Amino acid sequence: MIKTCYVAGNPVKTDAVREVRSPYDNRLVGTLTLCDHTHLEMAIEAALKGGKKLSRYDRFSILDKTRQLLMERKDLFAQTISAESGLAIREAVYETGRAHDVLLFAAMESLKDDGQIFSCDISPNGKARKIFTLREPVGLAACITPFNHPLNQVIHKLAPALAVGVPVILKPSEKTPLSAVLLTELLYEAGLPHYMLSTLLGPTGEIAEPLVKDPRIDIVSFTGSVAVGKKIAATAGYKKVILELGGNDPLIILEDADMDKAVLLAAEGSFRNSGQRCTAVKRILVHEKIKDAFLEKFLVKAKEYNCGDPADPDTRVGTVIDEGAAIHLEDVVKKAVAQGAKVLSGGKRTGALIEPTVIDNVPRDAEMVMKESFGPLAPILTFKDIDDAIALSNSTSFGLSSGVVTNNMEHAIRFVKELKVGTVNINEVPGYRIESSPFGGIKDSGLGIKEGVIEAMKGFTYVKTFSLPW
Repeated sequence: MIKTCYVAGNPVKTDAVREVRSPYDNRLVGTLTLCDHTHLEMAIEAALKGGKKLSRYDRFSILDKTRQLLMERKDLFAQTISAESGLAIREAVYETGRAHDVLLFAAMESLKDDGQIFSCDISPNGKARKIFTLREPVGLAACITPFNHPLNQVIHKLAPALAVGVPVILKPSEKTPLSAVLLTELLYEAGLPHYMLSTLLGPTGEIAEPLVKDPRIDIVSFTGSVAVGKKIAATAGYKKVILELGGNDPLIILEDADMDKAVLLAAEGSFRNSGQRCTAVKRILVHEKIKDAFLEKFLVKAKEYNCGDPADPDTRVGTVIDEGAAIHLEDVVKKAVAQGAKVLSGGKRTGALIEPTVIDNVPRDAEMVMKESFGPLAPILTFKDIDDAIALSNSTSFGLSSGVVTNNMEHAIRFVKELKVGTVNINEVPGYRIESSPFGGIKDSGLGIKEGVIEAMKGFTYVKTFSLPW
């Protein structure tokens, strides 16, 4: 597969290329031509020059046509996702379904009105007037996406922006750019005016850094690491910044929990997508009185999550993004073991492939659970009561999502109120959501600004008010 970046619909033809190789077997998956600062400048100028203003129906039609085309070519997209990221093909197929939903919801929302009306004669100081609001799109957006979910993360940026009529310069991950380029081509085919989207990949100093700093960019929407997110916040200047950063999400299993449900949620949350989700279960907090009973069933369940060739439909866990990431995960497990933890199953590494790993007696200050371990690890920690569980959950610098397994409504409500996170899911994995619902974290997980189709559409606009005699 030979692909190019795009500057306002024009393929970039240069001698600079990036080879994209499979994390599983290092085979060449595709080659992509790269951009430089000249291409970035051309993309910005084309977006600002603009063209035909898209009506709501135009935007709906483009997004809905893209949705239809995606479903027609879902096998190609799934195979590309799996090949370039190492994710199991079953996870890649699931991701195309999620991307479909994003396009569906964005298309639907693009048709809705977005205004409010305020009567002004509601106080002694009022007048016979009405104040109206409407939302107008910002001028130009920069969207920067990570390697995990190489299609869905991209569409979660593009679809809401395009739904409100904002042109976008997209900088996808250099590790998984092919899915983003395929999507770009799909949008063009669906009728998106070329000035509305440029997809650029190149050296950080040529593309990403100037893009973030450029005063002509009105908003930067970034998903990725804490370190890079904080650097963007410090250097972006006077513009809107949306940051969706890391997570260290707990699954908290109370004494009254349905054990079978707890075991399933722990396995699905820890191992699916190779554990490479910001909302994956990164810590399993179990009431000390039920830990042995939980582990007995959990170890059996964990064996169902076989790892291997991502292209094999029977594989449930593929690779992590590269061998370096797998070595890091192997290292944090070793450090936890040196502190007294015990590996109960899994843990073997072969290249970028690391077995789903269950680790018991993990110290509360272990690197594995204080920082984000981005892989199929299931660290087990215990707590003595609800106060302890809440304190333990809140003890890291992250605050994205959480899951609580309990049948006690009073306990559930207390967790909703006291966990310092953006989302609390009762009897569900931390990552559960629909593509249109608000999503985002606090603390080192983000600035509290939500994504999800509806909130993201608000983020790509500003509110204008006007009043009239009435």
